[in-house]
Amino acid sequence: MEYSMEEVLKYIEEEDVKFIRLAFRDAYGVQKNISVMPGEVKKAFEDGIQIGTRAIAGFADSKYSSLYLKPDPDTMAILPWRPDSGRVLRMFCDVYTPDGELYEADTRYILKKAIQEAENAGVEFRFGNETEFYLFANDDEGNSTKNPYDHAGYMDIAPLDKCENIRREITLTIEKMGLRPERSHHEKGPGQNEIDFHYARPLKAADQMTTFKMAVSTIANRYGLTADFSPLPLADMPGNGYHINMYAVDSEGNDVIKYAAAGIIEKIRDLTIFLNPTDSSYSRLGNNTAPDRINWSGLGQSELMYIESYKGKTRAELRSPDAGSNPYLVYALLIYAGLSGIERKLALPAEMNEDDAFLPGSKKEAAKIAKESAFVKQYVPAEIIKEYTE
Repeated sequence: MEYSMEEVLKYIEEEDVKFIRLAFRDAYGVQKNISVMPGEVKKAFEDGIQIGTRAIAGFADSKYSSLYLKPDPDTMAILPWRPDSGRVLRMFCDVYTPDGELYEADTRYILKKAIQEAENAGVEFRFGNETEFYLFANDDEGNSTKNPYDHAGYMDIAPLDKCENIRREITLTIEKMGLRPERSHHEKGPGQNEIDFHYARPLKAADQMTTFKMAVSTIANRYGLTADFSPLPLADMPGNGYHINMYAVDSEGNDVIKYAAAGIIEKIRDLTIFLNPTDSSYSRLGNNTAPDRINWSGLGQSELMYIESYKGKTRAELRSPDAGSNPYLVYALLIYAGLSGIERKLALPAEMNEDDAFLPGSKKEAAKIAKESAFVKQYVPAEIIKEYTE
């Protein structure tokens, strides 16, 4: 649903909204926010709300000591877990410089530019998220342990699956916030869960991922649990993947996802530090069914890219990213890499070739590749490259 500034202001007045969270993200996609009172919202829309930059990853090296948040009214959502009296509303913001220009190193803006380039090329991308997370019990002082909430397995049901009611509450909560969850189930690891989303336009999909992680963590905490999205929470158990389903059509309605997939496979080593930004990311890759080779197939096992056609539609599922990544930056880079394949009508390599190359084996290796990549330098601001590679 689309909202205007006037509609947001009217909603705040009529629905007893007392606090407005202006949310943005750092270079890694970690959500930050500043709360304002209703009387400040019009000023936020028109002039922006000032924030300091020096303690925010990706902003610290900016030449500006202050930047400004301007909310996107289309992202308005009530936080359902807060009281109905004195409600709390959240909007995602774009980041502006003191000169009134969009801040180049804001990853939401980087994604918007990628979307515009795709539109100029006559290509429309859609993304769907499949995100895994563990639920761990907290101790008596509220600190997280590594004790899984249950010991169920893949797609088990209650009573083995103790997470069922929590997934239900998460799904209903995020639906109230305007998200479109598609399915949920228990995953292979003890206390491990997966919730998937219907595909959406790139900006919506990235906003959904950010909202989803916040909602999961909040609801888990209400149950005395901690939600862990890290790549490998338990060394001897399956890791947490952030599988990304991709669709792409050109202006004539032709399915061009295979060309896009070929472009992504070609550039994947350059992009890996942004898809897998932590040291533990590389412990997950090659573990259980997480990929470590640059390959594709229609098997749905341990390949980097799973490609399937169903009822006349083809989707490509990229299986290497983890949820420590920034969805805005990830989707932007996938769009650019996909466009490079579409423009050249690049053919996919041979399926599951024994000579397939490997993904970077460490954060250090991935950072070095990205730092030297002309492709990365073309699309990622220097502040972001420095944050990830140094």
